Amino acid sequence: MVSYKVLAGVGLLACVPDAFAIPVVSEPSTTVFSEPTFTPSAVPITNVTSHGPYTGPAPTTTGALSTSVLAPSIPARPPEPYKFAYPADGKLHAPEPAPYTPAGGLGTNGSEPVYRVQSDFDYQSIALALYQEYIELDLFHHGLVKYSEQDFEDYGLTAEDRFLLQFMGDQEVGHATVLTNMLGPEAPVQCTYNYPDTNLHEYIDFSQKLTRWGEAGVYGFLNHLDSRESAQILLQSITTEARQQVIFRQFEGLFPMPEWFQVGVPQSWAWTLLAPYISSCPANQTRLIWQNFPKLNVLNQPNPARTNGSAVYNETLGDYANTLSTADINAGEGCNNSTCGPAITHNRSIPLSYPGRQVFLSWEDPGLAVGPNNSYVTDTTAGAPQFAAWVTQLNVTYTPLQNISGNTAYTIQPNTSTIEGDPAVNGTIFLAITDCDLYVTPFNLTQINPHVRALTIYQAG
Repeated sequence: MVSYKVLAGVGLLACVPDAFAIPVVSEPSTTVFSEPTFTPSAVPITNVTSHGPYTGPAPTTTGALSTSVLAPSIPARPPEPYKFAYPADGKLHAPEPAPYTPAGGLGTNGSEPVYRVQSDFDYQSIALALYQEYIELDLFHHGLVKYSEQDFEDYGLTAEDRFLLQFMGDQEVGHATVLTNMLGPEAPVQCTYNYPDTNLHEYIDFSQKLTRWGEAGVYGFLNHLDSRESAQILLQSITTEARQQVIFRQFEGLFPMPEWFQVGVPQSWAWTLLAPYISSCPANQTRLIWQNFPKLNVLNQPNPARTNGSAVYNETLGDYANTLSTADINAGEGCNNSTCGPAITHNRSIPLSYPGRQVFLSWEDPGLAVGPNNSYVTDTTAGAPQFAAWVTQLNVTYTPLQNISGNTAYTIQPNTSTIEGDPAVNGTIFLAITDCDLYVTPFNLTQINPHVRALTIYQAG
């Protein structure tokens, strides 16, 4: 009883208002030592590797990784009936597994997470993402070596902008580390690369396109991964990459985010656009299963380096990404800081593209060697080209090809909106040539792959 009374008295004193003395709080100290916690080591990286096209011997292995193939394509099926069963009326329909915890969800049963791939699909998808992280790591650092401080100043970017580029390259070390740990000892490693740019503006344009397909390629498979734990970590890295893409758009003087939704594309689309820029990889490098589609050229690709970026013809570097070329831009025709140079945001008075624009296209035949050590081969199972597929935000919109002659045609940029007030064809989007207008949605976009004849990036805005 005595012990109880003493404790009770302490409790009463704690509730007494300001009439009693209050201890003086000392000034905060800046010298308190904090024992560092364990930090996992990063994967070994090289800041700048050699660059240029592959010049080595012919590869002993060519084509994508493969086993026995069960069917030429995955057939379309109706939705699973159980997906219509939940009443979705805002009420609870099952016992709560814990307080304030609704029933359902994946990976919510309390088991310890395992951040490890769980299937061939997981391995090949995350290995693709790792190839992407490594090229970004090299590309961002390489730009700081290739282009001088004066080049950046002349373009309109300062030392602070250069540091941001350096920091984005450093972010890729972390991304490559976590993906390597998910994959294990056979994970892909750094390669050597071959970039198309000849000046800083072209470098920035290529970088903003490369980060677009890196981001979109992960969005396309993220929710299909068997390893939900790996998906969580990958989500937290790819959202950083999305911010990198916005930064490069701002560096280029483009409106930072002219869309309401970000697009997701199949793994083979990301690999198609990435592989041509990988020159060579070390011996026994982990190979990928993904398809390499033939290249699609946009002959009048909009050019963000021009004040009037839509009135152009043959102003790309001829690469898979249709990277802009500044070679034919005369004084007074190009961007400057007051019209469309680097900025937090620009609302261009003359849009890069618009509905009703005639878009001229040409495409390569399959069978060309691309990718690391020229060891992958472009391929398509599509029939005769009939449509252009505009893949952007939540939409896949088809427009008919016109005046088809051999491997050339033109089409008309569509006038379509994702939701009223949101023009669908805007930003850095994907453009494919297909043999039919197959109905697909963001979650099953891979169904279009057997019908894709050629593929590229289109700079709509």
